[in-house]
Amino acid sequence: MAQQDDVFKKIVSHAKEYGFVFPSSEIYDGLSAVYDYGQNGVENKNNIKRYWWDAMTLLHENIVGIDSAIFMHPTIWKASGHVDAFNDPLIDNRDSKKRYRADVLIEDDIAKIDDKIEKEVAKARKRFGDSFDEAMFRQTNERVAKLVEEREALHERFSKAMNDGNLDELRQIIIDREIVCPISGTRNWTEVRQFNLMFKTEMGSTADGAMTVYLRPETAQGIFVNFLNVQKTGRMRIPFGIAQIGKAFRNEIVARQFIFRMREFEQMEMQFFVRPGEELKWFQTWKEFRLKWHKALGLGDEKYRYHDHEKLAHYANAATDIEFQMPFGLKEVEGIHSRTNFDLSQHEKFSGKNIKYFDPELNESYTPYVIETSIGVDRMFLSVLCSSYEEQQLEGGDKRVVLHLPAPLAPVKCAVMPLVKKDGLPEKAREIVGELKFDFSTHYDEKDSIGKRYRRQDAIGTPFCITVDHQTLEDNTVTLRERDSMEQTRVSVDDLHKLIHDRVSINSLLRKLK
Repeated sequence: MAQQDDVFKKIVSHAKEYGFVFPSSEIYDGLSAVYDYGQNGVENKNNIKRYWWDAMTLLHENIVGIDSAIFMHPTIWKASGHVDAFNDPLIDNRDSKKRYRADVLIEDDIAKIDDKIEKEVAKARKRFGDSFDEAMFRQTNERVAKLVEEREALHERFSKAMNDGNLDELRQIIIDREIVCPISGTRNWTEVRQFNLMFKTEMGSTADGAMTVYLRPETAQGIFVNFLNVQKTGRMRIPFGIAQIGKAFRNEIVARQFIFRMREFEQMEMQFFVRPGEELKWFQTWKEFRLKWHKALGLGDEKYRYHDHEKLAHYANAATDIEFQMPFGLKEVEGIHSRTNFDLSQHEKFSGKNIKYFDPELNESYTPYVIETSIGVDRMFLSVLCSSYEEQQLEGGDKRVVLHLPAPLAPVKCAVMPLVKKDGLPEKAREIVGELKFDFSTHYDEKDSIGKRYRRQDAIGTPFCITVDHQTLEDNTVTLRERDSMEQTRVSVDDLHKLIHDRVSINSLLRKLK
């Protein structure tokens, strides 16, 4: 775990040094759990969003997009249950005066057991070498079996307490597990209490006439309240979906792990409306499609797993998470939920408006059921960054840090470099940039040695470097260097566009999803 922590610290440092993510308001000592995306980070993030948006709206004729407002009528949040039930369980340590989320303390304790299991497996792998049968070891090793049994019992107890909303039981788990405050090292805990996560503000010109409104904690409700608007104006027929990308806000008391859990974040959500009785079929369909979308990036199929919910929210009849192997453990990056007809029924009840759909094939009206896919843009960004980062020891004692970003997501697609700053090479390089920049994010770089320039581009994940030398002026060819293999090939300037496009186009990812 310590080694993984060190790697994660390097990734966070790299993200700032190379213009991916900055602490927000840094010159004023920052604002906790709020971050800004730098010049490379915003391009990477926009590419992730484009990949998701196109996979939804281009590949599915029955999915359209909207962009709803952040401010919404406050009764919407009463109908959705957020006003009464959108809470986190908080606990204070009396000695350090620090506040923690009770569920996070227990999750960290579970993660420690997972770490012990993985250490046992790693030691055995080292001891047995190529003959090591990991699956058999996990089943037969007595120490691992005890740890697994301990973990499952703790997880079951924790899940039941969370689903029952049993705050006393959450505190008792913390006491029984002898969980200490990371600051004081003591177990002097208060009772657990609920804290609502929504940010409040006021809308109106006078204090007496102001209306309490909320910064939305999710984007989904903006889709639900626009269901009929989209259905009627788009002449949509069930089944159909509505997609949205937008900011959401949660007053997280314990925000941690860099951009994994923030107070201001961005979501990509799609609500898919289906006939009652067909929801579980569609749930399985979207569950498979969403995992395929993730795996198409090539970050490593073994890093993903489904985590099916054992206990469901009162409005759901199926739910699963797609988890990804982060440096700090397997963590949720996307949720797929069968929400039944809860949301539309609630908004019909609280608004007094008819939100039913008339199905011409069945000649009847009904409240559609909903399959939701919800993915955090920032968590997706972090998973891509963490899985792409590598420190390489090269021949001759040289080192490089490289981001093996999926080429379509890379902030810069190619960098054009004159070998020297004279003899007409800069002019030729600028000419090439002028042709490529209409289709690709293209850098021009003439400072420092060619090796240092390669290293800079490796560090931000640029898939291709194009070197213009004296031979270019003679036969119109350049050296094309590939980031991951560092292989260099001589290609015609006329062929550059196609060679680059085939690798960096979002379409190259979308075609894997057929």
